[in-house]
Amino acid sequence: MPIRTKRWNDPREPSDGHRLLICRYRPRALPKADETWDAWDKDLGPSRELHADFYGKHGPPITLYEYRQRYLAEMASRREKILALAERVRAGETITLLCSSACTDPSKCHRTLLRELIESAAARPAR
Repeated sequence: MPIRTKRWNDPREPSDGHRLLICRYRPRALPKADETWDAWDKDLGPSRELHADFYGKHGPPITLYEYRQRYLAEMASRREKILALAERVRAGETITLLCSSACTDPSKCHRTLLRELIESAAARPAR
């Protein structure tokens, strides 16, 4: 499947295809001219509440397991967006999902969860 994941500040490569920023928040103090993505969809990032809970802004941070469950539940309401990305992938387009520069471990990042959702949708017969 032509779905890649990176941090937004990782160098652009010709094989990246369409670079989609999927963070709730746009990187601070970054001039528009220095953006490294083609599009931004904050609704594919975790909600403000989930983001705050994961980083312990309202008490102890939640576990990765709870984060995963809640993120997947949030994405259930964004099924149409996921299906649209899956259609693009099925058509052969490469999509690179971009997340925060602070997110150094892809196994603990929503970009990996979203990639799995898109790959699963793309593997199903077209609607």
